[in-house]
Order: sequence, then C-alpha cells, then structure tokens
Amino acid sequence: MTQVGEKLPSVDVHEGDPHCVINIVELFKGKKGILIGVPGAFTPACNNNHLPSYLENYEELKKKGIDIIAFIAVNDAFVMKAWGDHHKVDGKIRMLADPTGSFTRAIDLELDKEQLIAALGNKRCKRFLMVLEDGVVVKLQVEPDGTGLSCSLGQHAKHII
Repeated sequence: MTQVGEKLPSVDVHEGDPHCVINIVELFKGKKGILIGVPGAFTPACNNNHLPSYLENYEELKKKGIDIIAFIAVNDAFVMKAWGDHHKVDGKIRMLADPTGSFTRAIDLELDKEQLIAALGNKRCKRFLMVLEDGVVVKLQVEPDGTGLSCSLGQHAKHII
C-alpha cells in the first residue's frame, strides 16, 4: 500500500470521457490536494454520504489551502461524469475514472471482496482519503474494512489538513 512520504505513481486516468486522459502525477503537480478513493459511483454510501460530505465541506477545505479535490473509482469516465453531474460538483470536485483499476492496483488499495465483486462485477478501490502536496502523500486514511465511513468523509479531511 502507498505510504506517507511516497510520490503517487505515474498512471493515466480519465475525466469526462475516455478520450480525456490525465496523468495523476501531473494533476497534483505543484498543488495541495485531496484524493478520495471509493468503491463505485452511485453506490449507496458513496452517493448518499461520501461525495456529499466533500461538497458540504468544500469551502472550509479551500480555506485550508486545498487547490484540488478529486474522487476516483474503478468506473468508466461516463459514469463518473454522470455522478458528478448528478451532485452538481460544477468544477469543485474532479471526477476521475480508473476503468481498468490500474491506478488502484499501483497504490495497492484494491478491494478484493468476493461479495462486492459478485455485486459490482470486478475488483474495486478501497475507500480512502489521501492528502497530497506536489504529488507526495502527506496523509493517508484507509477505511479499516475498505468500505466504511469512519475516517474518509469530508468532515474528517478538514481536521487532518
């Protein structure tokens, strides 16, 4: 698993549609940011609690010097865009797609639970909160079971920055 003090791996992800490829290192280069990993767009906890918690805490996070907030999930770019549109993230939160799970595997935060694979179709990302400075991990909180909401909500982020 990626550790505090390590640089993000240079992996391409998608935003908006499959043709918009973004290198995750370049996205956070020279910026203070938050990267939030979730098991899937529109899944109950992600949709009803996790993403809304960052919208609710957006202004406080910006006041604390956060330049970029991004969600990432093992979903396709169209689904991530639709999820962002549904919540009206309107440029506040970047919605990144890791369609093949390559970034998730590179940071060793793959959620490999048979029950979830049966329900969602493939391995997903553990739920995590990562604070980054110039692409280096300065804080990392991973939900103990990979799916809970004990340490990765927006209200937790504003207290660890």
